[in-house]
Amino acid sequence: MTRVSRALSGALTLGLVLGVAACGSGDDGGSGGATAGGDGDWSGQTLTVWIMEGTNPDAGPFFDEVATAFEEETGATLDVQFQPWASAHDKFTTAMAGGTTPDVAEVGTTWTPEFAEAGALADLTDLVADAGLDDDLVAGLQEAGTVDGSLYGMPWYAGVRAFVYRTDLFEQAGLEVPTTWDELRETALALKAAYPDTTAWPIAGDSQYGVMPFVWGAGGEMATLDGDTWTSGIDSDEAREGIAFYTGMALDEGVSTAAATTWKETDLLKAFEQGQAAMMITGSWTPKTILTDAPDLEGKIGAFPIPGQTEGLSGSFLGGSHLGIFNESDQQDLAWEFVRLMTTGEFAERWAQEANYFPGQASLLDAAAESDDPLVAPFARQMVEAGASLPVTPLYGEIQGKKTVETMLQSILSGKQTVEEATTTAAEDMNATFEQ
Repeated sequence: MTRVSRALSGALTLGLVLGVAACGSGDDGGSGGATAGGDGDWSGQTLTVWIMEGTNPDAGPFFDEVATAFEEETGATLDVQFQPWASAHDKFTTAMAGGTTPDVAEVGTTWTPEFAEAGALADLTDLVADAGLDDDLVAGLQEAGTVDGSLYGMPWYAGVRAFVYRTDLFEQAGLEVPTTWDELRETALALKAAYPDTTAWPIAGDSQYGVMPFVWGAGGEMATLDGDTWTSGIDSDEAREGIAFYTGMALDEGVSTAAATTWKETDLLKAFEQGQAAMMITGSWTPKTILTDAPDLEGKIGAFPIPGQTEGLSGSFLGGSHLGIFNESDQQDLAWEFVRLMTTGEFAERWAQEANYFPGQASLLDAAAESDDPLVAPFARQMVEAGASLPVTPLYGEIQGKKTVETMLQSILSGKQTVEEATTTAAEDMNATFEQ
């Protein structure tokens, strides 16, 4: 498996409860898969949909319009129920165990393989092919929803991380956007020298996603799959090289701050908004937040992709959501009509714009990549050229839940362990989980 455009991982990652495992396996010969067909008139029927709360701050009016369009197209009524991210996983597993799932739901990309392997999600492969969409889906999102060659999650939206920086500080110091790791180091050191009261590049110890581009950029992997067995790659020579570069920016070059050893991404954002950081690795959804929270930074921020070690780009984690149809639904044809409406065309594009994410339809993403908006185009390029992801297994969700990578980072940044020691410990912990 390659690191770029592999499967995605969602923000929330919890292990599968035993009740779900008891529901069955995803290798049941395709039983329960959604099928194309229907007469196109579902008058009098109601489709129940779960959507995660908060991604789009104006989701209510948006879905009012979707419901109108859906009824005009199918004759059916749409019942959208918003679910909090924090409790959604448990609610899904309870519903799957009890046979009370909705017809369709937004599923975080980490959860899709988990739910598919439990036998809860319908196989969408033929539907996507019949609709002529299989070559027009964002590759990473498509692969994230694929288990044993079948697609169980329709790509909906995704975000990616890259650098956001202070254009005014760069200009005053006569700096250009870096395109290699050496240039990135030189840029950070120049910012440190020019602005001693500003942290040039804070290295956040409580964010796994900041270090991953340097693992992938050096040719390493978070984990590799051999047959049916996953093995940690965090202790490989390549991974260690990337981790050493990243943590070395704090330990050896001094371009970070000791406080950042325990920082989360929210701490990075706060520091940047307060003018305490010159550049940071952050999500494509944050520039609008920055300008809302700190309007004085209007015209003073830009973005650039995470450079490759010597050329190109380093891989950056993609996170997002699928729409899945549940096997328990007896309205799978109608459910597919909703999924198609939401994930392609006008509504897919509008949702991405309103939620500050990118669409899961490749042709729409390509259009975003051609944007001349300096806060959009670099992230779109990062996603198109170097979108990367995590192992497609529920076991990796357990590893994330234990914060294995963050613990490794903090051990290194605090000086408690060397890169070799910390990566060895992390690999042992990951492999213990993979061996379950």
